[in-house]
Amino acid sequence: AEAEVASLNRRIQLVEEELDRAQERLNSTVEKLTDSEKAADESERARKVLENRQGADEDKMELLDMQLREAKMIAEEADRKYEEVARKLVITEGDLERAEERADLAETKARELEDELKTTTGQLKSMEAQATKASEKEEAYEEQVRDLSAKLKEAETRAEFAERTVAKLEKNVDDLEDELYAEKLKFKGISEELDHTLNDLSTF
Repeated sequence: AEAEVASLNRRIQLVEEELDRAQERLNSTVEKLTDSEKAADESERARKVLENRQGADEDKMELLDMQLREAKMIAEEADRKYEEVARKLVITEGDLERAEERADLAETKARELEDELKTTTGQLKSMEAQATKASEKEEAYEEQVRDLSAKLKEAETRAEFAERTVAKLEKNVDDLEDELYAEKLKFKGISEELDHTLNDLSTF
């Protein structure tokens, strides 16, 4: 009987242990079920989020498609503007090349003008020096002219005096010539008279 009781106790213990394990498996299963329900809820929420996101993505896709079309139009316009700019660039490069040629010519002309200006400046300085000298000479000449004018007036005065003196002298000469002629006539008369006298004396 004790052996049976012991056997029963052993069986009860085994059953209790089995029950404990079953309870543990049940708890684990319940926990897993709870987790599964939570996961299912999360999956449902995720599905709804994905559905909402999908709708948003569809709207976004439509917006992106519209933006893509606009981007294509902008790109086409940009290509057209690029071609126009490229064409203008070619024209501008040609204009720039011609402008550079004109600039080179202008620089050459500027250098020539600078050289000419230096030469002209030198000539101008030389002319200024010459003008200064000429001015000095002019002043000297003016002084000489004033001196000569004074001398001329003095000479004219002396000439007038000399003319008057010459006129007097000429009158004196004329008078002397008249007196000389008279004296010659008188001398001739005396000579003739003397000759007659001598002739008369020679006849005796």
